Amino acid sequence: MEAALVHSTFLLCLASIASAAIDGTVTNRTTGKPQPAATITLYKITQNGPESLESVKSDAAGKFTINQNPSGPRLLQAAYDGVTYAHMLPPGAPSTGVTLDVYNSSRKPEAAQVTQHMVFFEPNAGKLTVDEMFVWNNSGKITFNDPDGGTLRFYAPAESKGIQVNCTAPGGMPIRSAPRPAGQPDVFKIDCPIKPGETTIEVNYTQPFNSPGTFDGKAFYKGGPTSLIVPEGVQLKGEGLEVRPPPPQFKGSIYQTTAASYKVEIEGSGVLRQPQAGGDSEQSGPQISFVLPKLYDKVTWVLVLSFSILALGFVLLYRAGQPAVPVKKSGKKK
Repeated sequence: MEAALVHSTFLLCLASIASAAIDGTVTNRTTGKPQPAATITLYKITQNGPESLESVKSDAAGKFTINQNPSGPRLLQAAYDGVTYAHMLPPGAPSTGVTLDVYNSSRKPEAAQVTQHMVFFEPNAGKLTVDEMFVWNNSGKITFNDPDGGTLRFYAPAESKGIQVNCTAPGGMPIRSAPRPAGQPDVFKIDCPIKPGETTIEVNYTQPFNSPGTFDGKAFYKGGPTSLIVPEGVQLKGEGLEVRPPPPQFKGSIYQTTAASYKVEIEGSGVLRQPQAGGDSEQSGPQISFVLPKLYDKVTWVLVLSFSILALGFVLLYRAGQPAVPVKKSGKKK
C-alpha cells in the first residue's frame, strides 16, 4: 500500500513537471518550413513590466521547450534574422504545441509600402499638437528591416518639442521607437521592422501656436495623398488642398494634398480628444478598462494607447464610410 502511494506521488510529480513546461514549434512563414536556431524567450507580465524568465534555441526541427510556466499572462518572443516576433499566452491558454511564426528579413521594402498617411492637428491653449500616422501594409512574406538606414523617415519642424514615435506591429501593441537624425535638416529616421500584415507608426510632437498660424509638412512616401484631419471649429487653407467627406459620426474636417511639401494655414481652436473630468488636460482620450502589459511608464502608455485607439478607430470609420462625392477646392489655386 505504501509503495503504491509512493508510486502515485511520483507520477503526480512527473505530471506536474510536464505541465510546468511550455513547448512548441517555430515556423518560418517565408519558407514554409520549421525554423532552427531561433531564440525563444519567455516573459512573465508583471505590474513592473515584462520579466525575462528563460531563453532557449529551437532545434533542427524547429522544436523548443521552456521549463517554466508561470501563472498569469505570459509573453513568448521569438527572435530570428534580426527581428523579434511576440506571441501572447493569456491565462488558461494552452502551453503545449504552441506555434511561433517568424520571417526572413530584408533591408529593402520588398512588398511593404505606406498605404495611408494622416496628420491630426489639435490647436489649443497656445500650442499645436501634431499626431502623424503612417499605415504600412506588407502583403509579402518578408519583413522589411533596416536598422542602420531606418524603415521610415519623417519631418518635424525645427520648433517641434517632445517628439515621440510609437510602432504597432500586426496584432501587437504600441512600442516606443527612438527617432534619429536622417542627415537632412529636421528629418528623422526610425528603426521599426515592417512585418507581413499591417503596421502603424505614430509620430507625436507639439509646437507653439497662435491662431491663425502656419504648419510646414513633408511627405516622403508615394502611394496616396496625405490626409490632414482637424477637429470641429478648425479650418485649413493652402494651395492644392482638397476637402474630403468625413467618416460617419466624426465631428471635424478632412483635407488632402498630394504635394511632397506643403504649407497650410490653421485657424481656430479645438481638440480631437476630450479632457477627463477633473483630470490633467494632457491625459485625454478613451479610457482603458482592462490591464495591459506595461511596456514603458504608465502615463506615456495611457497617452499613446488612447490616441492609438482614436486614430485606428478613425481609420476604420474612414475606410468604411467613404462616399463618392465631388471634391471641393480650398484655399488658393496655383
